[in-house]
Amino acid sequence: MADALCNGVVASPCGRDVAGRARGAGRAALAESLQVAGHASKTSFSAGRMSVKDSKPRPLSRSLEAAAPGQMNLSFPKAMRWWEKGLHPNMREVESAQDLADSLLSAGDKLVVVDFFSPGCGGCRALHPKIAQFAEKNPGVQFLQVNYETHKSMCYSLRVHVLPFFRFYRGAEGRVSSFSCTNATINKFKDALAKHGAERCSLGPARGLDESELMALAENRDLHFTYDKPGGLVPLAEAIAKEAAAPGGPWLPLPASLLGQGSADNSLLPSGR
Repeated sequence: MADALCNGVVASPCGRDVAGRARGAGRAALAESLQVAGHASKTSFSAGRMSVKDSKPRPLSRSLEAAAPGQMNLSFPKAMRWWEKGLHPNMREVESAQDLADSLLSAGDKLVVVDFFSPGCGGCRALHPKIAQFAEKNPGVQFLQVNYETHKSMCYSLRVHVLPFFRFYRGAEGRVSSFSCTNATINKFKDALAKHGAERCSLGPARGLDESELMALAENRDLHFTYDKPGGLVPLAEAIAKEAAAPGGPWLPLPASLLGQGSADNSLLPSGR
């Protein structure tokens, strides 16, 4: 008996050991409740088996119950970028070089302010609220925004290399002002707006971009921009030279410098009369 107790085996009077009974009692004592996948589950390790009983599931909200399986989408409003805040009807962003040129030509007598900016420019961001205020107080002025990062190649052709940068265009006069300013020099913008924004009538159609700017845009292979130089217009010296070479000649003698001959005798051309 002592040896049996030391070895952990107890013999019963009926010849059966009670080790199995002890193990069965131990299993029964280890029964416990477990939390499985968010549900209260009761497990019982009896005879080597485990039973799981789920409690009543939590009810879904009405919005989730209404959504069909696989059709539940969550949408969030798009964050507004800083240059899109505080915009007014007379403010818009330029889409291309052709859009800029056409907008200036179709402005008529209206003053057009072209605002060159960059999303990463701290000075541009700090100045934007004041530009929006000027646009609100001057509804007759058109404000065009040019994103330098989006239209970098176009800005190179227009020789814009500092930001923030502004150009003012007015009717037949074309470009009337061009400068860069910050919050510290905002009076420069205010004075230009007061000077060129006064009501007046142009003596001709809107001029828009300078011819040199149009040619630069047309020569830029990165841009889809075409420019047809107006025909029938020739320099004055060339026109006079053509007149001199025409039958009958000119009414007055012409200097050799205008004729492009470079002769020193300055002989008179026959007038034919």
